[in-house]
Amino acid sequence: MWYKTKATELMGIDYPILQGPFGGGLSTPELVATVSNTGGLGGYGAYSISPQEIYDMDQRIKALTDKPYNLNLWVSDTDAKDGTVSDEAFEQTKAVFKPYFDEAGLELPAKPDFKTRFENQVQVILDVRPRVFSFVFGIPSPFILEEARKRGILLVGNATTLDEAIALENAGVDAIVASGFEAGGHRPSFLEPAELSTTGSFVLTQLVREKVKLPVIAAGGIASGKGIAAAFTLGADAVQIGTAFLATEESGALPAHREALFSDAAKQTLLTRSYTGRLGRGISNRLAKETSGKEVQILPFPLQTAFMSSLRKAALAQNKYDLVLFWSGQIAPVLKHRKAEELMHALIEETGKLMGS
Repeated sequence: MWYKTKATELMGIDYPILQGPFGGGLSTPELVATVSNTGGLGGYGAYSISPQEIYDMDQRIKALTDKPYNLNLWVSDTDAKDGTVSDEAFEQTKAVFKPYFDEAGLELPAKPDFKTRFENQVQVILDVRPRVFSFVFGIPSPFILEEARKRGILLVGNATTLDEAIALENAGVDAIVASGFEAGGHRPSFLEPAELSTTGSFVLTQLVREKVKLPVIAAGGIASGKGIAAAFTLGADAVQIGTAFLATEESGALPAHREALFSDAAKQTLLTRSYTGRLGRGISNRLAKETSGKEVQILPFPLQTAFMSSLRKAALAQNKYDLVLFWSGQIAPVLKHRKAEELMHALIEETGKLMGS
């Protein structure tokens, strides 16, 4: 049967379908539980919340499901040296974005700063013991990996290149997400700049399958049974689906975001650093296009996120959606389902028909 794979056996799930673990408030315990209760692996992106919030959220998930689920963190949660930038660099950023703040009737914000919190976040992951701990933007220390293994937590790393997949295998993870450049959200590259790590999902899946012995989870550009069947044909043991689940009512996406994913606007996506400082894919908009090529004047992650937060809030309130980046993968124009359970059932049924079982 198509759904009996190394990944399902390893994770203790019925179907090799993983929900992308969205950060920034886009994940919800309800979405995680719905996917897990329907036989897949729900996922929660926790990098943007505090250790206490991670614990509280995990308790909510456990109250909604007794099935396996995945908690996700960013190994590298800042690109800002010493948590800040020079006044000169900040003035350059202000010059680029001032017209958009003016348009929204806002004062420019003060210079942001940031202190890493990954170590404190990961301690909570170790304490609550999800079935799967996945991570992006790097590889945790050998100590953290070993502590997870001692607790029976499966380790899943994200690779955007073959070299990253090999590095993850050498580190001793249990499975690898092969994240193609079609995917929505941030490009989780860690060995080379994201702009140099833009291999497509199906090419990357084949490369990793050829060179790596671990279960391979194909991600990016998959939102239907056809995509799942194609990924399996190319050697994947499971798939991770993001945009299609982001568009469901159970996700934390704003109504305007979900509607945008089902609109004609979703036909065009782009990769931009303008909103967070790290390269990510969302629905094309005026601000992102106009600031393209000005990356040297953009603050490092996550300072750019903090800098842009008031503009995002005001633009949403004023319906100025050409100033807001709605995360989306390239596959959005094929989306059909607005309920997570309906989406899961459709994925399972269509894949079964195509795979002959």
